[in-house]
Amino acid sequence: MSRSVGAYTADPCPRCLVEQVRPGRRLSAAGRDAVGYLCARCGHAWSRPVEDDLEVDDVVRADLDDRTLYGTVRQVEGERVQVRGTGGGSLVWVERWRVVLY
Repeated sequence: MSRSVGAYTADPCPRCLVEQVRPGRRLSAAGRDAVGYLCARCGHAWSRPVEDDLEVDDVVRADLDDRTLYGTVRQVEGERVQVRGTGGGSLVWVERWRVVLY
């Protein structure tokens, strides 16, 4: 299970289960856009597909460079998504590959 670490969310490695902040990087796997991760402890690498079925009002997590943003989708435009933070925060445009559907 993920936990908060300051302004970020730490996710567990599927192999060793150590939780670390892992921003990931965009890549292509089997002809599909994906986000790749690497565990600094055990060296395990894994990926997840980029969300391609996001809709308005979906609850999401956005892994940004400076923080993790939780909120709801307000608009979807090609490769970017507009997210409103929890508590009615400001609207932020986020690249689709940084968004995790909850």
